[in-house]
This record gives sequence, structure tokens and C-alpha cells, in this order.
Amino acid sequence: MRTEWVAKRRGQDNVSQMYYARQGLVTEEMNYVAQRENLPVEVVRDEVARGRMIIPANINHTNLEPMCIGIASKCKVNANIGASPNSSNINEEIEKLNLAVKYGADTVMDLSTGGGNLDEIRTAIIQASPVPIGTVPIYQALESVHGNMESLTPDDFLHIIEKHAQQGVDYMTIHAGILIEHLPLVKNRITGIVSRGGGILARWMLHHHKQNPLYTHYNDIIEIFKRYDVSFSLGDSLRPGCTHDASDDAQLAELKTLGKLTRKAWEHDVQVMVEGPGHVPMDQIEFNVKKQMEECSEAPFYVLGPLVTDIAPGYDHITSAIGAAMAGWYGTAMLCYVTPKEHLGLPNAEDVRNGLIAYKIAAHAADIARHRPGARDRDDELSTARYNFDWNRQFELSLDPERAKEYHDETLPADIYKTAEFCSMCGPKFCPMQTKVDAEALTELEKFLAKEQVGVS
Repeated sequence: MRTEWVAKRRGQDNVSQMYYARQGLVTEEMNYVAQRENLPVEVVRDEVARGRMIIPANINHTNLEPMCIGIASKCKVNANIGASPNSSNINEEIEKLNLAVKYGADTVMDLSTGGGNLDEIRTAIIQASPVPIGTVPIYQALESVHGNMESLTPDDFLHIIEKHAQQGVDYMTIHAGILIEHLPLVKNRITGIVSRGGGILARWMLHHHKQNPLYTHYNDIIEIFKRYDVSFSLGDSLRPGCTHDASDDAQLAELKTLGKLTRKAWEHDVQVMVEGPGHVPMDQIEFNVKKQMEECSEAPFYVLGPLVTDIAPGYDHITSAIGAAMAGWYGTAMLCYVTPKEHLGLPNAEDVRNGLIAYKIAAHAADIARHRPGARDRDDELSTARYNFDWNRQFELSLDPERAKEYHDETLPADIYKTAEFCSMCGPKFCPMQTKVDAEALTELEKFLAKEQVGVS
């Protein structure tokens, strides 16, 4: 789709969507996004120019179908995949990608740390993906020095970041906000530092007694991102790993730094979203969303969960979807899914499915709560099909049609039951939806109630 679109922009110093938006220009990507979101194209252009919306669209990811992330658009969902040294391979990751796209992932992050050649895995994922791909380049930087974190240099980081950009990665998690002076702030935490990237950088700073190299070389990263139109996803290295640690001094100190880094990237017309917590009790979610908007000048917020309780290993797609729905309601732009395997192991294909559906529910619920135009249309259509016992239409409108049909057919599998006016819950005689009250009957009833002077008290 995008081959001709980007051909005319290649070779320029800055090819970012923000750069063109600030010139007052509407790119093909902006126009495509406006149609997908049912928004005026001028709104998309102005939101991108302001920094409240990003269109992650690397010029080398030409099979991408452009999308946007921002408070003016529908709440989005990211799915994480990735091979590890202990499990998975390139074929399994492509299967996960295809499943994520099938069930509605708006973006996919490749978090591979091993299990094969990382460049080959990433290239295969990008070539197969119609949605934006995000990565965490620090993982491959560490792998490139055989896990010897102390020997990592700023050039190692920059080399891997540019390699990812050349391959077509649309956004990258850059852990530039964790500073050496922040590290003492984690001493009263239960879970310390739970970000993999943050942990790598913390150990590097503790070993060398030097500032975070991603912070000191931030301008170099900006220059790379300008050439390929890569969006920053500023990593929350000090996100809370349990509800006890939520909203503490370490998290908020890093958030303030992320705000400064956001505005620094904007000075160069580079797109930014900001990553957020983590584990947050329900009564602190609104505070966290509003605090991010304040500190980061309303750059799109991208949160992991948040998990609202820590006692449900195996069910953290549920504990986190509760927090995700609330975060979306309060203004979060994208939700990073959590699977049932969170804290326990590498997700398989079925875990991807369960995590993604949970988060599609959360994002859709947030869109309804924010009264986005048309958000409830599908709900109303499904409710109508349910009331009319149109089982096949009900399945079709479901977020997971196969699962809905599977559960129905466990007890009533025959085709005749696809038109039956009951399910196995109530049976043929007790379904309340069989009570059809037509308009004429209601009119007669109203006349009777008026005559008898019966009303609702």
C-alpha cells in the first residue's frame, strides 16, 4: 500500500508524520487514518502536529495499514509476542502475530530475546504484519555482547536502534528516562525494578557509575528516528511491579524526566508516546492518567494493564483488564495486553487469544464510556440479534465468533437450534425474551393504566 506514498519522501532529513503535519501538509497516512477513524482529516493532522496523536509508520514498513494512537481516536490495544531462549521459534511467533491480527490487535510488539536469529525473526514479523511493529532494542543490544551487560557501550545501543529502524520497526521502547539519581528511590519497594530494559540499564549505571547512555545520547536517537519516521515509546523503567509500589517517588521522578524527553523529541518533530504502569490500585488509576497528561504535555499514554490486584497468577488478563478499562475511560490512548501467563511463563497462541480478547473488551468499554461516536452501534446490533434469537448474527458480531459458537454448540449443536428461541440456560419454556410485547398491546395497556389511574411511583 505505502510503496508509492513513501518513495517521494525518501532521502529527506526528516520524514516523520509530525514534521509534515507541522508544515500544514496532509500525508496519505493521515488521510487513511482519518477514514478509518471517521474523523476530519484536519483533526488528524492537527492532533499529530500537536503531539497528542501519533501515526507509527516507518517508511520501510510498506505493507503497513496506517493507524493512529491518541486521545481523539478510539482506544487501541497492543499485543506482545516474541521468542525466548527457553521456548518458541520463528514459526510460532508468526502464528502468534497472525492470531493477534485476527483478533484485533492494533499494534504488535516483538519482544524476542532469543530462540533463533533475532534479525530473521524481526524481519519475518515485519514482512508479515499489516499493523505497526514495536521493539525494545536494548534486548538485542545485550544479546549482541553475549549477555555481558558491563561491556555494553553507547555505540552498541545506537547500532541496534538504527538496525531496527532500517528493518522497518515503527516504534521502539527507549528506556531513556531512568537516571542514575533515581536508583536510590527504589529501596523501599517490594519488587524493585521489574522492567527488563530498566533492569539492564540500572545494572549498567551501578557498574560504571555513569549516567544512562540512552539519556546522554538521546539526540543521536532522535536523528535516527527522523530519517525513518520511527516513533518513540518512552519506556517506564521504574513502573511499579506490585500495587504496594504504585505511584511512588521512583515512578513519578522518571515520569517527570519522560515529560522533558517528550518535549525534546517534539523540538525535532519526532513522534512520541509514553509508557505507563504496571500495577496500580483502582483508586490511583485516574491520578496516574492525569499525572501523565500533565507531566508529558498530553502525549499519548500507553499502559501495561494496570493490574489492580496481585493475588491472581493465571488470571492476570482479568486483573489487568479491569484496570485497563478504567485507564482507557480516563484518557489512555493504548492498552498493552496482559495474558494469563503473565508472571508465569512465555504465552502460547491460546494465551495470546485470551489476553487480546480481554483487552479488546476493555478498550471497547472505554470507548463507550467516553461516548465516542458510533462506539455502541455494534453492541446495539448484537443486542437486537440476541432478542430476535438470530444466533448466527450474534456469533458474527462477537469479538470472538468461534468461541461464542463453540460455547453455544456444547449443549445445542444441531443446526435446528440456530433458529431456536431459547438456549440451554433457560430451555424452551423459561426464556424471558420470548415475551414479545408489540406496540399495539402497549398502547392498549397505557389506555388501561390511564383509565385506572395507575402509575409508577
